[in-house]
Amino acid sequence: MTRTRNAYVTLVTNADYAMGALALVRSLKLTGTPADILVMHTGGVDASALAPLEQLGAKLAKAELLPTSAAFNERHQRAKLHADAPFTKGNKPTFHTPLDNFAKLRLWQLTQYERVVFIDADAIVLRNIDRLFAYPEFSAAPNVYESLADFHRMNSGVFVARPSEDTFRRMLAALDRPDAFWRRTDQTFLQSFFPDWHGLPVFFNMLQYVWFNLPELWDWTSISVLHYQYEKPWEEDHPKAERLKPLIDLWHAYHTGKAIPDPNSLQNPPGK
Repeated sequence: MTRTRNAYVTLVTNADYAMGALALVRSLKLTGTPADILVMHTGGVDASALAPLEQLGAKLAKAELLPTSAAFNERHQRAKLHADAPFTKGNKPTFHTPLDNFAKLRLWQLTQYERVVFIDADAIVLRNIDRLFAYPEFSAAPNVYESLADFHRMNSGVFVARPSEDTFRRMLAALDRPDAFWRRTDQTFLQSFFPDWHGLPVFFNMLQYVWFNLPELWDWTSISVLHYQYEKPWEEDHPKAERLKPLIDLWHAYHTGKAIPDPNSLQNPPGK
């Protein structure tokens, strides 16, 4: 099999994330990248929701949920996980299904590629990031959105990986150990599996809460990827919608493809 050098990969598990992926794919195409753009999708997505992604030039790949045990699935189903490890910093939308997150690991089976950059479907890319393909496995940005003390934690919304069936097999064995509980699903697992992860600058995965929690870190001229963690920009009237309005407006511009501004022209947050 001939291996294509690079691909951007995202995961779509329902119609909401298909909506997010539309903005992401359009944003990637606008950067002029020559890399493939591949959308993995589970059985929770209708063909009609995926069609616009193909029309933008994305490739589609079916991704089955992982063959995890019934006990594992019970520990990580939505109600139990959110009760045992509640999200206290922001609200996860009702369409968020924690078990689906582990399907992200299927990207290690995309062995037609030498290197992939994974980007969550609730993100947009503001400038070309092809240089990430030169980064080692496993590279990811820190989970910083509340304080600088969080630099030791990884966020799995953007990362660099090298597909390998051997790595995928080892992941499955490590994932579904007896009594394993991954508090933040794939994110906690990946930090455990790659304990010596290589840190990317926060600008490659700028989390939206930085806008009001750490405005001194925000710089539109440097941000490459904007990640809408917690509340999604397509949700109507969510609790932080007013505070995040400039970011939400930007997402809608990419989603519709209309009046997309130059990121360098945007105003930094109050307090910057």
